[in-house]
Amino acid sequence: MLTSKAQVEQCLQVRERLVRDGVYLHWRISPVPFSIGKEELAFIESLGTPLYLFYKAANKLYYESIHNRQPEWVSGYLDQGKPQALVEYARMNRMKGLLPGVIRPDILLTPDGMVATELDSVPGGMGITGSLGMAYSAILDNEVAGGGEGMTRGFLNMLRTASHTPDPVIAIVVSEESRDYRSEMEWMARAIREGGGRAFALRPEEVLFTEEGLFFDEGDRRHKIDVLYRFFELFDLKNIPKTELILYSAKKKGVTVTPPFKPFLEEKLLYALFHHPRLRGYWIRELGEEVFSILHRIFPVTWIIDPAEMPPYGIIPGLKMGERPVASWRELAEATQGEREFVIKPSGFSELAWGSRGVVVGHDISQEGWRDILDKALNDFYKTPYILQEYHRGRHVEVSYLDDNSGRLGSLGGTELNSVPAKGEVGLIKQMPGRVRLCPYYFVEEEGVRLRGMLATVCSLEKKLIHGMEDAVMTVAGVQ
Repeated sequence: MLTSKAQVEQCLQVRERLVRDGVYLHWRISPVPFSIGKEELAFIESLGTPLYLFYKAANKLYYESIHNRQPEWVSGYLDQGKPQALVEYARMNRMKGLLPGVIRPDILLTPDGMVATELDSVPGGMGITGSLGMAYSAILDNEVAGGGEGMTRGFLNMLRTASHTPDPVIAIVVSEESRDYRSEMEWMARAIREGGGRAFALRPEEVLFTEEGLFFDEGDRRHKIDVLYRFFELFDLKNIPKTELILYSAKKKGVTVTPPFKPFLEEKLLYALFHHPRLRGYWIRELGEEVFSILHRIFPVTWIIDPAEMPPYGIIPGLKMGERPVASWRELAEATQGEREFVIKPSGFSELAWGSRGVVVGHDISQEGWRDILDKALNDFYKTPYILQEYHRGRHVEVSYLDDNSGRLGSLGGTELNSVPAKGEVGLIKQMPGRVRLCPYYFVEEEGVRLRGMLATVCSLEKKLIHGMEDAVMTVAGVQ
């Protein structure tokens, strides 16, 4: 199908903006945002506050567990595999009320509604979403979810709120392990500076420590950091320069650090605790019936793969093979392909726990592979707990994209796009059926929790997992 000249121009304009901003990683470009209905958008916009309340309740649950007001095994699971020094740091009284300022769920659109497969409080994609939002809002009249400049505004407002400073000096510290995201965080800092803010993307070794706080040098000028945005994973702390000094300065209130150094809030097994029947009363009491009902509907049922022996009459609550209750993980290892529509993934605090690394779809592997991944999960429990989660299929969607393989795309070059071009002259707009993952970004701002942007990633139907890849279409969400 040959595109109109306007559609190709739009794709090229978007791509040129992404390249100029330094955030383009060669995915497929759509001429338009991914369209969602007004009701779906309204629901996603309203979801930020329930997710924030979930983090708040999970935070309280942990502290009540360590003080024996809730079951001790709750904090036991959440602390599993963590260095004792980090556990003790997270338990300090002055850290108790700190919560993440950015919340990003991964939402699948399924035939039965939305499913938030996981939550991320140290998410990548913020710069990409911000650049895409600005690009589409500049060339199209239709509304981009969160607004064209929503990501930079929300990020800045969140950091102002966290630091209690109207014009903070912001250091976005990106580790070597997270280097794939450095260019987009550099864009975020640059965009904030262009808007009058004071944000800088730094490597950890560029942070300077004194007893008065943390600093960095910009040419001949030295800046005191008011708020440090932590763009590195806690499992990697031992490999990151200056982290002990950052921890010390945060403890002494010489700098505000967000997200806080709380590994228990970055565990995927929080979903399993949410669905645990013994904790149901706690969640309803803390969240209220309405919020609990919303989250119960969108959080997939999840279990912790714990090798502890079950009594002869015990079963794993809610887990079945066909219609049979499951009494042990070894029993689940014999599940047939049709009985293992589950996902297994590390819960957190591991290099395999982000970016779809370590995620295995049960019905997509052999019987032997299924036994092997269950064995690995059981054997690794004391180092890195794994979770089992219900698998949900996304509903079919269709997206248009510019096919890079159909022609030369350096410029339009005066070619008439409304007639059939000679081979190699120009690219075509193609249609791709697929499944979509929506990543809405919520920022905790002084006025409340606000949706400020939404990344949409569409992969072809044969893909079991949806994530950014060269043959995926990545765009932002817009109002249909």
